[in-house]
Amino acid sequence: MGIIGWIILGLLAGAIAKLLLPGRDPGGVLGTTVIGVVGAFLGGWLSAKLLGHPVPHHFFDGSTWIAAIGGSLVLLVAYRLLFGDSRSRR
Repeated sequence: MGIIGWIILGLLAGAIAKLLLPGRDPGGVLGTTVIGVVGAFLGGWLSAKLLGHPVPHHFFDGSTWIAAIGGSLVLLVAYRLLFGDSRSRR
C-alpha cells in the first residue's frame, strides 16, 4: 500500500476514532485529521514491529484497519490528555 493509501486509511481511521470518542478536541477537524493519519502510520508500524504482522500491500486488510484505528484512538486520547479542551480556557 502506497503513501496515498495510508493517508486515506488515516483519514478514515481518524474519523472512526472521533466517532468512538466524541467530544470537543483542541485541534478541531484539522487536528483530528492529522491525528488519524499519524495514528494509522503508528498503528501499522507497531503492528509490524511488535506483533510481527507485516503490513499487507492491499487496502482492505482487517488487521491493518484495526491497527490504524487503534493508533488513532491512542493518539486522540493522548492529545486530549496533554492539551485538554482549549476552548474552555478562553
